[in-house]
Amino acid sequence: MRLLVTGGAGFIGSNFVHHVVAHTDHHVTVLDKLTYAGNLASLAGLPEERVEFVHGDITDAALVDELFGRVDSVVHYAAESHNDNSLNDPSPFLNTNIIGTYTLLEAARRHDVRFHHISTDEVYGDLELDDPNRFTEHTPYNPSSPYSSTKAGSDLLVRAWVRSFGVRATISNCSNNYGPYQHVEKFIPRQITNVIRGIRPKLYGAGLNVRDWIHADDHSSAVLTILERGELGQTYLIGADGEKNNKDVVELILTLMGQDPTAYDHVTDRPGHDLRYAIDSTRLRTELGWQPQYRDFEAGLAATIDWYRQNEAWWAPSKDATEAFYAGKGQ
Repeated sequence: MRLLVTGGAGFIGSNFVHHVVAHTDHHVTVLDKLTYAGNLASLAGLPEERVEFVHGDITDAALVDELFGRVDSVVHYAAESHNDNSLNDPSPFLNTNIIGTYTLLEAARRHDVRFHHISTDEVYGDLELDDPNRFTEHTPYNPSSPYSSTKAGSDLLVRAWVRSFGVRATISNCSNNYGPYQHVEKFIPRQITNVIRGIRPKLYGAGLNVRDWIHADDHSSAVLTILERGELGQTYLIGADGEKNNKDVVELILTLMGQDPTAYDHVTDRPGHDLRYAIDSTRLRTELGWQPQYRDFEAGLAATIDWYRQNEAWWAPSKDATEAFYAGKGQ
């Protein structure tokens, strides 16, 4: 397969590229704008005969059209994805997540290319902490932030292009990812790198917000499964039964790193902070036979801590600016 991966120098995109190279014979073209969240170092060591990098923007219709003309399938990871940044300035989220997805869909329509769209469980809003339910493919959309609303909008564009124009597409909505190559602005790597630097971790509010964690390797294997065997026009939820509240995650990070588990600071909560996400991935598991490999969150988190300890050269260049940004907000 000749595969185009948008956003393939970002966190989950680069993990997917590594997974594809390790588990298939596919050739991968990566299209990435290399914003602050994209890093060519995340693709280091991959074979040049298997992986081609193209520096460009998914809103560049001419470039997108040229690339779609020479691939069989597209996996669309490229997105502005950080809630805090969307609250500070929503405009890049509208441009990349809405206009960018539209540009890709029009190219998929012209070239009849198989298209898989990566989305998030945040499009569903949040659940109460004591709600026994989990998100399913039939949960109504109820996004809370500029980020999640633009992802919801991009999902709806994909559905419309499938129905109106016959684009051969699938969608996946995944829970919170963790693992290698994640930018230090995100919750888990921020706390890990704080401890490495001798800085106390920071916890929004009381830290009772629950996230359903999945290792990026498991997300990658699920996406490849959907790309190869998913039913066109359908949506699949990807989750690994990893519900943990943020307080427990911070305390586990400190414990695994040999620190006092209470050695963190509570900071001002994020506006509109969603309470709980929880994924029901029954359809993906029963219809396509997918299963997560990282069933033990503590083991996956320990491996992630080891990666950040061993790869300070990868994350250090963005650490100081990230902490300065949060310090200016009292977080």
